[in-house]
Amino acid sequence: MQSSIERRRGRGPQACLAALISVACGGDGESPAQTGSESSTTVAVSTEGTSSTATTVTTAVDESSETTETPAESSTTGETSGTTGEPIEPEVIFPRTSIVASELAVLVNDADPQSVAVADYYVNARQIPAANLVHLNLPAGAVLSQADFAAAKSTVDAALGDEIQALAITWTQPYRVECMSVTSAFALGFDPQYCATPCNPSAPVDYYDSPSFAPWTDHGLRPAMMLAGSEIAPIQALVDRGVAADATWPVGDGYLIRTTDADRSTRSPSFIDTVALFDHEGGLPLEYIDNSDGSGLDYIENTQDVMFYFTGLMNVPQIATNGYSPGAMADHLTSYGGEVPTSSQMSVVAWLEAGATGSYGTVVEPCNFPAKFPNPVIATAHYFRGQTLIESYWKSVAQPGEGLFVGEPLARPWDGAQVSFADGTLTIRTTLLAPGVDYEVQAGATADGPWETVFTGSVPYPVSIAIDVPDADAPYYRLVPS
Repeated sequence: MQSSIERRRGRGPQACLAALISVACGGDGESPAQTGSESSTTVAVSTEGTSSTATTVTTAVDESSETTETPAESSTTGETSGTTGEPIEPEVIFPRTSIVASELAVLVNDADPQSVAVADYYVNARQIPAANLVHLNLPAGAVLSQADFAAAKSTVDAALGDEIQALAITWTQPYRVECMSVTSAFALGFDPQYCATPCNPSAPVDYYDSPSFAPWTDHGLRPAMMLAGSEIAPIQALVDRGVAADATWPVGDGYLIRTTDADRSTRSPSFIDTVALFDHEGGLPLEYIDNSDGSGLDYIENTQDVMFYFTGLMNVPQIATNGYSPGAMADHLTSYGGEVPTSSQMSVVAWLEAGATGSYGTVVEPCNFPAKFPNPVIATAHYFRGQTLIESYWKSVAQPGEGLFVGEPLARPWDGAQVSFADGTLTIRTTLLAPGVDYEVQAGATADGPWETVFTGSVPYPVSIAIDVPDADAPYYRLVPS
């Protein structure tokens, strides 16, 4: 029966492709000349697992470049010597690709011993500044009244400066403010427009699929994510998984399953689109399974290295038999998955306790509008390009008012770039390139420039790509959107 299920599998980083970009060398930071000009040089660019097969990578400019004015990241490749005559290993500066720990505030409910313990563990694990801890005193219970929430929100707003871009919530209950989830209420403020019962769309947010790495600065909202669990130990394990996920560049698989539950499978078109988005060399190994005819299983079991698992069922069987990569995303479209730590349906906490690092579920009846649930096309693309779990999940939900975001907010499996230097060639391996955006590698005598463009190019899809810069004799290089 298994053979009759429609399965579509994308190619992951084991597939092979090599590419060459002919680019111009600019001077004093000038724009490079057109490809094929007399001053052009050849820079090798290859996806993971290169072969001798060659192709051309697009060099088109997109005016909607993913830019930021926030501090960049840098990378060095090892110790150097100025007396041996060997090439000096350069420092590489990268554009900002995510929020960082110093920009995350941690909300703690002093009336809840579990919240206090989780906050203490998390602040230490992520080295979050003590000044970012906000103390509240919330009543017990699953649902917070508008009055109690308003007082808490006022305390939070007064405590935070403009440098704080996102929130970690360290209690599991209350998980709801009237008709809104507590994560969305703290992010957006309580407003009935973000709820729609019965069965209507709710208000969208402009953070959906945003290129911003500063949601408070650019959108006036601070995404919130709950460190949820039935007790302290599983939440500590969740935190440990999130920390362990950082910079792992996982090669784990993703599964997107259209089930026999038609009402809960309204996201299945986006499942197909997600697999197609990464179905190329240097992409992700994703698999779409169409079991809508019931000829096989509605779930996976005894499967290792699961990085993504998106589905639609009231209860998802056998999730604890799988092994999940650190940083894994997993969620199911159903009405009450956001009731935590338990639910009349399967709670999202079950995903976390099975080994996932992040999940999402609604706290009131949303009906099956796909816009109220994560779009895996958006979630996977932002995550793959080096953004954190909280940014990637939040950007994937167009109408998040009724949805609870849970997990370790700062998990960041793809950290943007890796650098190596050998025989005078600088190699930048990266996933951070936004499709259609023109990027430049520039060389500089100092970290402040002046900068000379050594090549420019773009990619047509999310991809893990290696950029080789031969004869890299400048002390500094930077990768920047044009």
